[in-house]
Amino acid sequence: MLAHYRHFNHCPRCGAPGRGAESGNPFRCEACGFVLFFNAASAVAVFVVRADGRVLYTRRAKDPARGKLGMPGGFVDEGETAEEALRREVAEEVGLELRTLRYLCSHPNAYPYRDVRYHTLDLFFVAAPVDPTKARSLDAVESLEWLDPAAIAPAEIAFDSMRRALADYLGTQVP
Repeated sequence: MLAHYRHFNHCPRCGAPGRGAESGNPFRCEACGFVLFFNAASAVAVFVVRADGRVLYTRRAKDPARGKLGMPGGFVDEGETAEEALRREVAEEVGLELRTLRYLCSHPNAYPYRDVRYHTLDLFFVAAPVDPTKARSLDAVESLEWLDPAAIAPAEIAFDSMRRALADYLGTQVP
């Protein structure tokens, strides 16, 4: 069940050998009593919607899912709210300022990065840009596309959580 935590073979506090994935969730150190819960990391993404109904998609410049479509967003930093993280990520990735955010949905996701599988809880929002003409490819973004969300093939979307959020946005089921 927790084989993806196999790299936890020592206690992060005292360094004593542990039982890796066999110790389950939480990881419990028999030597010092340390307990580590394997919780999902928080991530955010947004459907940036222009007045004509088209949504801003990024082409990912890096793995995972290099070249696939995604929405602007990223990980929530310690001390940030989801809304603060989203506004920061959108400014960093596409240079936009957003109007009021509306929460849409959340979906779990697995994010593979450098041989570690991070489990996330992805929070999705909908927002209008203050000025859509200012959108540009910045951090980790190969290119930008304003697309009709109903015309996107699910296989083009980078992550399962994003495919599910798109279905929620469109009011349909995931194919």
